[in-house]
Amino acid sequence: QVQLVESGGGLVQSGGSLRLSCAASGTIFSIYDMGWYRQAPGKQRELVATITRGGGANVADSVKGRFTISSDNAKNTVYLQMNNLKPEDTAVYYCNAVFRRYVGDRLQNYWGQGTQVTVSS
Repeated sequence: QVQLVESGGGLVQSGGSLRLSCAASGTIFSIYDMGWYRQAPGKQRELVATITRGGGANVADSVKGRFTISSDNAKNTVYLQMNNLKPEDTAVYYCNAVFRRYVGDRLQNYWGQGTQVTVSS
C-alpha cells in the first residue's frame, strides 16, 4: 500500500506565497517522478509541475517564474513553492507519484487526496 500525504494548502491574498509538500510512503522500490496537478471548479485537471528523480523539471507556462518544484529523494517528498500567487491559481492541488513497487514492476500512478489553495484578490 502506498500513501501520498499532502500539506501546505490554505487561503492567501494575491501576491502571497504558499509551500506545498507531498510525502510518499509505503511499498516503493523507486520513484520515477513526482509532481503537482491542479483542478479549478468547472475545469479539467492540469499539470502544474513535475520533477524526475534525476532532478529534471517540467513546469507549466502559466506558473513559470512564480512556482518552483523541488524534491528530497531520501524522503520521497516533493515540494511546490508558490510565489506571487494570483486568484486564477485557486484550485485543488493534487500530488502525483509515478513509481515501481518492486524490481520489474510496471510503473504505478498514484494520486493524493488534494489540498485546497485559495487566492483572494
